[in-house]
Amino acid sequence: MDLNGKTIIVTGAARGLGQKMAETLAAHGARLALVDRDEAELQQTARLCAAAGGMARDYVADVTDEARVETLFNTVRQDFGHIDGLINNAGITRDDLLVKAEAGKIVHKMSMEAFNTVIAVDLRGVFLCGREAAAHMIEGGSPGVIINISSISRAGNVGQTNYSAAKAGVTAMSVVWAKELARYGIRVAAIAPGFCDTRMVSAIPAKIRDRIVGTIPMRRLAKPEEIASAALFIFQNDYVTGRVMEIDGGLRL
Repeated sequence: MDLNGKTIIVTGAARGLGQKMAETLAAHGARLALVDRDEAELQQTARLCAAAGGMARDYVADVTDEARVETLFNTVRQDFGHIDGLINNAGITRDDLLVKAEAGKIVHKMSMEAFNTVIAVDLRGVFLCGREAAAHMIEGGSPGVIINISSISRAGNVGQTNYSAAKAGVTAMSVVWAKELARYGIRVAAIAPGFCDTRMVSAIPAKIRDRIVGTIPMRRLAKPEEIASAALFIFQNDYVTGRVMEIDGGLRL
């Protein structure tokens, strides 16, 4: 796909990976529809896209709300005329052990709120946005690309029952969609980043973060621009579909 003039929706675009991916695509001529719940930081991303030479508009939306997502995609199509791509990046963590015991007695359990909140954003949100993107691309009659952001944690990471389950689901959906949507000229792929130098990872206590870095063969966190370059590659290579790009510095959980 030649990104010049193409309309790409990026969810979770207010900061971190979403912001850097949007900025990178803007530098290659894409028009960005930026989606997040944080309006102030979303506007900052729009300014960065403009500085990179692209055009961007911001949309405040909750990707877990089906009606809001349907309205969002209808509005983007009205504003831009067509939808050519989607990066399903919005995600959260609510890490906790499944259960915690002391002296054979359960003293703590992962709450249903922690489980459901992560599944709602990281899995249902991806489903809703992917579904609407595919529908609009098909109706628009032109090829499109959907990139879902999974995670190294999809393999199963301690303290992340909810997040690992969601990201494994994202990977599976990406493969299913690639098979179902190829007949319409729509490609679907996923990126599974390792630990990245973003606000989400910076919230991890320093002692634990240093321990994580020590297990990474590259001995450092990924830079957001390194994940963004993977997204750019997927958009530009028209034979990539149904696959997961692992950008993890060689780490295996």
